[in-house]
Amino acid sequence: MKRLLDILFSLTGIVVLSPLLLYISMRIKMDTTGNIFYKQKRVGKGGKEFFLFKFRTMNAGSDKTDLLTYGTTDARITGFGSFLRRYKLDELPQLFNVLIGDMSIVGPRPEVKKYVDLYTPEQRLILNVKPGITDMASISFFNENELLATQPQPEQYYIEYIMPEKIKLNQVFITSPNVFNYFRIIALTIKKIATH
Repeated sequence: MKRLLDILFSLTGIVVLSPLLLYISMRIKMDTTGNIFYKQKRVGKGGKEFFLFKFRTMNAGSDKTDLLTYGTTDARITGFGSFLRRYKLDELPQLFNVLIGDMSIVGPRPEVKKYVDLYTPEQRLILNVKPGITDMASISFFNENELLATQPQPEQYYIEYIMPEKIKLNQVFITSPNVFNYFRIIALTIKKIATH
């Protein structure tokens, strides 16, 4: 049932949003040099790695210096990229990840291997389900970048506080994976973006 919903939503989203996807692609190409899309290896269901796609929001090669971004004034983020991030529009290419089956619309946000390697055996249980575009952790930590920007050691704060809290929220989700929660999280995500 969930896979059918994922196919329906992702395919519909790609078709309906195709003018927006094209516009964003053109703006990125006109504003900066480099690829339109940014791809990064993330850890999916069963610990299998896959390439997650986003619209590129940083200057080419900027991800080599740090995996995390901090606040809204990170010098690596382009002007248009900042706008895309504010409204989570940079995540739209993940509709293709959903369509091909690497991800779900709703599920734990996939992490890079560096952070997954720090999971405890209990925390690794969230790898039993497909990762998603959105989840309760994304809603609760919608301002994650701004939060990290206030910390003297952002990555350490992420590993010791934010990541464990996200995992706790996702552990609740995987114990009650029903259609009601699926639609509820989608609705809460849209509301959060609209009121941000």
